Amino acid sequence: MKKTALLTLGIALILTACDNREKFTVEGSIEGAPDSMLYFENVGLKDFKTLDSVKLDETGNFCFKAPATEAPEFYVLRIADQIINLSIDSTETVSVKAQWPNMAARYEVEGSENCAKIRELALLQQELHRKTVALDDSRLFSRKEAQDSLSRLLDAYKEKVREEYIFQGPNMTYAYFALFQTLGPWLIFDPEANHGDLRVFAAVATSWDTFYPEAERTKNLHDIVIKSMKDQHIINARNEQRANGESIIVESGVIDLNLTDNKGRQRTLTELKGRVVLLDFHTFTLQDSPQRILMLRGLYNKYHEQGLEIYQVSLDPDEHFWRQMTLQLPWISVRDASGESAASYRVGQLPEYFLIDRSNTLYKRSSQMSDLEEEIKKLL
Repeated sequence: MKKTALLTLGIALILTACDNREKFTVEGSIEGAPDSMLYFENVGLKDFKTLDSVKLDETGNFCFKAPATEAPEFYVLRIADQIINLSIDSTETVSVKAQWPNMAARYEVEGSENCAKIRELALLQQELHRKTVALDDSRLFSRKEAQDSLSRLLDAYKEKVREEYIFQGPNMTYAYFALFQTLGPWLIFDPEANHGDLRVFAAVATSWDTFYPEAERTKNLHDIVIKSMKDQHIINARNEQRANGESIIVESGVIDLNLTDNKGRQRTLTELKGRVVLLDFHTFTLQDSPQRILMLRGLYNKYHEQGLEIYQVSLDPDEHFWRQMTLQLPWISVRDASGESAASYRVGQLPEYFLIDRSNTLYKRSSQMSDLEEEIKKLL
């Protein structure tokens, strides 16, 4: 009896602990859909997960609760193939009122600025799709005229979303949502194919790293940006070589740099294949430059013999000052007063650094590393 009582108490304590977790609420009503199954689903990076469901009655009322997450997450309300996109970033209560059929377009949402903006974006996307289909079906235009019109539609759409949504709040979930909108099977913002789109992804990635540095979505954004940077570099290199009539194309997993060091020698990143490289963007006029150089010296002295190399790019405008400051430094010190190398790596502030592994592949940037020394040790 005593053992059974203790077991029962233990279960009760567990259930109480679960019930005490902070939760968010999604509630509301869907008119005109009695006896329909309404699903509440989490939209993960890889798949959808059903969190709850309810069979609607004549009132159409529903109420879902779920544990709040540490970083913002995305969800949908779904009946059949009709969905309403939502995002939750706290223990908020979001209210949704919709009408069936076509509830994906006929709904209102209250209690969340992010959800309200996502609704606006969803409706804009639906209108873009409608216009695209109309163009495709029209017999008033030639194929080329239709393609030109589609390009203008897409450019106008992207400019509106970029300026009024993404750049207005790159840390907001609606900005993240906008990045992954599609037209058919294609991303509207394609960071691998379009340099301007890559800049948009990078802006959101940088902002999310500030607000949600440990979030899986933040890390995924960084992976997308890094991969797209490499892919665009390879494409640009191919195009340049073709333009110059070159037939040999060397592909690398890193955006290569070719700069002159403080000894007058041309130094590239690709020549360092086989070593772990700390690519450091720096200027010696920074207030904490002496402390930073001391930190880098410690890492270099400790790990250079094991395969670490530092490739430090100075953006100092004064060449003489730079040469004086780097005279006694043991690592590769190059200078790029134009800042083009920093731009190619989307460096937004100084200092900034990246790690490159032994295969000469870009590994991580500073914002993805909580402990630089531990990351170096992993790669050595």
